[in-house]
Amino acid sequence: MKPIRLDLPYPPLDCIGCDLQSARIIFPAYATAHGELTAVLQYIYHSFRFGCLEDRQTAETLAGIAVAEMRHFDILGEMLLRLGVDPVYTTDLPGTPFNFYSASAVSYSKTPKKMLMDDLSGELCAVQTYGRMLSRLCNEDVAAVIARIKMDEELHVQVLKERMNALFCGGCC
Repeated sequence: MKPIRLDLPYPPLDCIGCDLQSARIIFPAYATAHGELTAVLQYIYHSFRFGCLEDRQTAETLAGIAVAEMRHFDILGEMLLRLGVDPVYTTDLPGTPFNFYSASAVSYSKTPKKMLMDDLSGELCAVQTYGRMLSRLCNEDVAAVIARIKMDEELHVQVLKERMNALFCGGCC
């Protein structure tokens, strides 16, 4: 499955070192209700549902977005390690009172329009969240990685809107 992402490299992580302030800022994008792990699980679920509806094009589109989100998840996990934080699946940084990750935030909607609306909503939230992170990050190396991930999320918004237009507007919108 080919990931749906921009054809631009991600900045290298090898220059990133311990920086707990940056880790605190980016951790919510990792494995929280609105993080990359939730996005991966939701896209895979929705891809299965569209497959059952015999809509291979949408199923493959969502699977391609899921693969891109898996890459984001991988990058964030490695970056958290380099920043000095164990990338465990929790709602907050390790060392503070935390709850383990729950898949309860995954949208288990079943109708095509609702699934795509939920996916679009998640992408818009991701774009906004990454934008807020960028305004708070002082570490330029970390900010470069977050900015690159944000570009993929903006592409996902565009792709989802195009898919919705094709399915529900017949190309008229």
